[in-house]
Amino acid sequence: MAEHVYEKNDRHMSDGELIKRTWQYVSPYKWKLGGVLFLMIIMIGFNLLSSVIPGYITQLLSPLDASKINFPYVITICCVYFIVNTGNTALIYITTMCLQRIGQSIIYDLRMIVFEHIENMSIAQINQIPVGSLVTRVSSDTNTLSDLFTNTIVNMIKNVLLLIGVVVVMYIIDYRIASILLCFLPLIAIISFVFRKYSRQNYRKVRHSFSVMNAFLNENISGMKITQIFNQEERKIDEFNKLNGDILTSRKTDIKIFAIFRPLITLTYYLALAAVFGFGTYFYLKDVELNLTTIALAIGVIQMFYSLVSKFFNPIQQLADQLNSLQRAFTSCERLYNLLDTKPDFRDSEGAVDVDHFEGEIEFKNVWFAYNNEDWILQDVSFHILPKQVVAFVGATGAGKTTILQLIVRNYDIQKGQILIDGKDIRSIKIKSLRRGIGQMLQDVFLFSGSIKSNINLRDDEISDEDIIEACKYVNADSFINKLENGLNEEVNEGGNNFSSGQRQLLSFARTVVHKPQIMILDEATANIDTETEKIIQESLYKMMNIGTMLIVAHRLSTIQHADNIICLQKGKIIEQGNHQELLKKHGYYYNLYRLQYEDQEKK
Repeated sequence: MAEHVYEKNDRHMSDGELIKRTWQYVSPYKWKLGGVLFLMIIMIGFNLLSSVIPGYITQLLSPLDASKINFPYVITICCVYFIVNTGNTALIYITTMCLQRIGQSIIYDLRMIVFEHIENMSIAQINQIPVGSLVTRVSSDTNTLSDLFTNTIVNMIKNVLLLIGVVVVMYIIDYRIASILLCFLPLIAIISFVFRKYSRQNYRKVRHSFSVMNAFLNENISGMKITQIFNQEERKIDEFNKLNGDILTSRKTDIKIFAIFRPLITLTYYLALAAVFGFGTYFYLKDVELNLTTIALAIGVIQMFYSLVSKFFNPIQQLADQLNSLQRAFTSCERLYNLLDTKPDFRDSEGAVDVDHFEGEIEFKNVWFAYNNEDWILQDVSFHILPKQVVAFVGATGAGKTTILQLIVRNYDIQKGQILIDGKDIRSIKIKSLRRGIGQMLQDVFLFSGSIKSNINLRDDEISDEDIIEACKYVNADSFINKLENGLNEEVNEGGNNFSSGQRQLLSFARTVVHKPQIMILDEATANIDTETEKIIQESLYKMMNIGTMLIVAHRLSTIQHADNIICLQKGKIIEQGNHQELLKKHGYYYNLYRLQYEDQEKK
């Protein structure tokens, strides 16, 4: 399966750019994060104390004469050791809870920003991006970032601070052994740099592979009926097998990279321990008389260093894991920011105004429109619709009928000319305000999972049950709703597949009416509907014609015979217009179209 254009055009960003852009989402919580970091510094101090105290106790017990040992002091140190570890445990709990709350708040904000951005994108832009890719970016990529904010970033800072603290304490205890340990840092840095490079590259492939697979699944599960009708199951399985194999290959590479990196760090750790034991013993025992006291003192120092070496390498090993998580998070950041960088095709212009109510006068002035370059769908189209008029558009597929309806609600913007509503250019009206006054009823009715009620009021609590019932009666939707066991509360399956095409269409009529539009758009509402249901829908249409201006696209000319004006389109141009009787008298395009449909109905 070929890569989607949108995926291929994703821009690679530097770490600096990603950090800078991510900070804007973190900055509202910077003081809370600062408080957490302060607690972590105290926690690091407790951690270092817990490493040094056991060795110090060993040194306190070094005198051979028990009478010289200050046991009350030793007991006090032991109590301090207990308090330090208890405090450390309490701080771990507090910081973890605080980080989780802060992180989840940041992710909540980011998800809202991404979803709102998608909503503001044009239909053309959304159609260019596979649904699976959008779902991956909004859900999976933000989940990856959740770990970045709740775990990775702050713990990386904690581990760096702990590393610095360990080095300082080691130099205070013995600068010679500390210097030997620092000799291992260049080796660790080289290993980490190589790991970071290959891990980042591979994780990009992993995320892309998941995105492509999600797009494939979304498309093919939705189209499973077609796959089964044409017996294409085996081919689809082969396609999925390839996508699944790409993910497996990328994951194996990821595992190999990490499987090499982690043992190298562990090997370096054991080499450092060997150096501590060897050089520590040499430095402390080479020039002194060996006795139990000097040996105990040496053991105390080596014990401190043994514990500190563990504290030195544990952060490094954790940094390895966190570095891996960081690369994943940066890849997810990159994908999210590429989506956010996709600017909506059009926004409200400066000075755009809100309109509370439309009279319903619509005018097209020399409108030219093309989806691609200059492949014109509409060519110099002009017409004028008066308030409360019913106007129908007819023509062959591709003539530009549906395009006209989409331009009125600004799903797309025209290249030349003007579209006016009540004398105002629609580009001077705020998009939300424009669409609020226009009700759309499409051929493919989309119903959300939920209830009939929630699909009619779209979960708008300001719309009362009485308004919904009245709207259902007005469009004859009550004819089947009243027969349902739960009435308006009847469950709607995904896509509304538990209702017939006619029932879904009547629900879309009710949904439109209850939102009280002043302009109504009807696109192929009676297509693929049986004759009996069509009669019910036509009755509903006649009622709805009294609400406001109505624009209709219909292949069945019986639906539009009562229209005030019928505009005939051919290859993006208006070739004739008039009412039903006027066009029949002309014996032109509409007459021939009507005669063909009438003859087809007679044959049936």
